[in-house]
Amino acid sequence: MKKLLDMTIEELKEFASGMGEKPFRGKQIFLWLQRGVRSFDDMTDLSKDVRQKLQNGLLRGEYAIGGCSVADAQKDTLDGTIKFLMKMDSEQPEYVESVFMKYKYGNTLCVSSQIGCRMGCRFCASALGGFVRNLTAGEMLGQVLAAEQYTGEAINHIVVMGMGEPFDNYENVAGFLRLLHEENGRNMSYRNMTVSTSGLIPGIRKFAEDFPQANLAISLHRLTDKGRSEIMPVNKKYPLDELLEAAREYTDATHRRITFEYTLIKGENDSQEDVKLMVKKLGGILCHVNLIPLNKVEETGFDGTSRQRAEEIAKALEKSGIAATVRRELGGEIDGACGQLRLKKIQ
Repeated sequence: MKKLLDMTIEELKEFASGMGEKPFRGKQIFLWLQRGVRSFDDMTDLSKDVRQKLQNGLLRGEYAIGGCSVADAQKDTLDGTIKFLMKMDSEQPEYVESVFMKYKYGNTLCVSSQIGCRMGCRFCASALGGFVRNLTAGEMLGQVLAAEQYTGEAINHIVVMGMGEPFDNYENVAGFLRLLHEENGRNMSYRNMTVSTSGLIPGIRKFAEDFPQANLAISLHRLTDKGRSEIMPVNKKYPLDELLEAAREYTDATHRRITFEYTLIKGENDSQEDVKLMVKKLGGILCHVNLIPLNKVEETGFDGTSRQRAEEIAKALEKSGIAATVRRELGGEIDGACGQLRLKKIQ
């Protein structure tokens, strides 16, 4: 079934023409959808006849509006972070998580790109329920609209770092970014968008071509092939040295700094030897290392490194000429791990 929220302005113009209306009606529908309006009755610059025609098509099942709605939310009263459980507008009960975060420069939403994940990273809760399906561009946009409606605040930065591997769903993620950037819609700058990958090299190369102004984050977590393959099976297909070469190609092509995400797991990747490997492998790459003490997930059996140790590692990297920070702790009062709200819902 067609979902209107998936469509570009041009596609909605064609949709309007197909129902016997002027193409500009499609642009009007697009603008209402971008504001989070989900009822044709509220699209007040459309005539009553047009609204009724749209409603009739909806009732006949010819199309749906699409998107999602907030099924549950947990708010941290200290920093304002909200973890959402989003229910997809689909026939089956399907859920993903999104996280709303407040910063000095504005509000950021962490968006999911898949229901579940097939990458199988051992420390991550997102894949524990298994991979279900890719999200569409409109379902990703729907997370933004639902979060804005719930909070009453505008979201001006996006990170595609929630459930799923974005480059395993490249075309839909690309469509989502273009919908956000649409001049006649949200007009969000690509510089305010970040996409994170576990290391799918073809996706990195295509992203550099398609979105040279957007930001790229790569999840590393280990700096040897053996160690990385043990916790991130994707490394067996795209080995570490090939991944780092692709990262160099990306920075050469875009002149933009890559963020390397490094989740610190106690006793696994936080030793002095691990730090030396980071310096050796990442030296010379235009990059920033984001150190993330692991949120404990009982099902994985891993514990996170202490924040004190994380700060020591950051200082060691900085001393060696590699920019590094420890991720700000957000949402300390709510479930720590990505995927946990959904896991509780489906169990």
